[in-house]
Amino acid sequence: MDNIIFSIINNFEKMQKIFLYKIAVIILGIFTYIFIWSKKFFLYSRYKKSHSYKSFNLDNDTQYQEKEYYQHIEKEIEILGKKISEAEKKERVKKYIEEQKKIKEKNRDAKFKSNFTDSAVLRSLLENKIFFVYSIIFSFPMYILIYLFSKWYMKYIFERLVMMIFVMLGVIFLVFTILYISPMDSALNILGQDATREQIEAFNKSYGLDKPYIEQLFNAFKNIITFDLGKSYVGNEDIFSAIARKFPVTLSIAFLSLLLAVIIAIPAGIISSIKQYSLFDYVFMLFALIGLSIPNFWIGLILILNFSININLLPSTFSVGDFKSYIMPVIVLGTGLSASVARMTRASMLEIKSSDFVLTARSKGLNENIVIFRHIFKNALIPIITVVGMQLGSILGGAAVTEKVFNISGIGSYIVDKQFIPDIPAVLAGVVYVSIVVSIVNLIVDILYAFLDPRIKSNMKNY
Repeated sequence: MDNIIFSIINNFEKMQKIFLYKIAVIILGIFTYIFIWSKKFFLYSRYKKSHSYKSFNLDNDTQYQEKEYYQHIEKEIEILGKKISEAEKKERVKKYIEEQKKIKEKNRDAKFKSNFTDSAVLRSLLENKIFFVYSIIFSFPMYILIYLFSKWYMKYIFERLVMMIFVMLGVIFLVFTILYISPMDSALNILGQDATREQIEAFNKSYGLDKPYIEQLFNAFKNIITFDLGKSYVGNEDIFSAIARKFPVTLSIAFLSLLLAVIIAIPAGIISSIKQYSLFDYVFMLFALIGLSIPNFWIGLILILNFSININLLPSTFSVGDFKSYIMPVIVLGTGLSASVARMTRASMLEIKSSDFVLTARSKGLNENIVIFRHIFKNALIPIITVVGMQLGSILGGAAVTEKVFNISGIGSYIVDKQFIPDIPAVLAGVVYVSIVVSIVNLIVDILYAFLDPRIKSNMKNY
């Protein structure tokens, strides 16, 4: 019991030094804080009656202070030769006494605050078992937060999740504002150029487009948070159901492309760095440059022309459940990704390869494979993982072209199609959910840093 209380108070004190955590603890533990503030008020009332409080009272030595400072003014007049009237002397003495009182009052309050901090009061309250149980029941969220704070990895994940929420709110605000100020008229684009004014007004009223900007923005926030995405402007389609159908398709293609790129790129990058300036290195660099330079849509069209039209080996259009239809889109998306990852693997390993600790490992007579994988590759993983995480985000955000080429009904093509209307709730929902996946991937990448580099782990613990 004592160890639990000690741990709670220790983390509680640390959280009091961080403004946002302090606010969060007050909000989540408001019922416990009511008792803390009540006891502090009671203690302060009792403290005011104590001898230590009264010792700060200047009433007993005010005359001595006045006399002492009056003599100081007389010496000042004598030394500097100033002429000060009696009224001015009394005014200066009065101001001095008032300043001294304020200083003493400040010291008195500072002493109280140092003796009766929130953590000190909470410690005394938690020693009562009945209050401890009450506090756990009614301030359970506060203790959950304290527990998360005590574990560095949970604290890090929690902070990133909170940051992700603010990023999502920022994305909603930005995307909605851009769509709102867009010169395109949704009603006119959907109803056609021959639509009457009454039809346009009825359309705008039906979807709330006639409301002020602030009200529409508030509704956009509310709909995203509550997952009530509403209906699309075209076809009156349920947006949540549409995204639930299309998002897994894009995700599956993106992860398969990433897997293909990692399988090809990392071994190629390792071999190229170990056999620097060899024929393999030059050939690899050439293919990597070609892979980065050729547009995805062009590679897609070439693959369709050869493998679908000429030899009829693979389907030209995508079909969910047909494994063959995944092959060409995955190759197209994986090409640019594998080139980037392989180049980063090569560059990172070349940098580590010339380090002193690698030379030391080789001088000890360690097996070359151990030197390559345990000493060089392991220390080169940080930038490689960073690139992989960034490229996955770019695939999710930029898969629209590839989806159009292979007629894939994914989230990328869905957002592009809705953008030209613009179908504000559909575009907003699609962009936000893509952003959520990208944020989660970045969170995983950051967590992997700690397991790969002890220095980063140590910094996280002290953060």
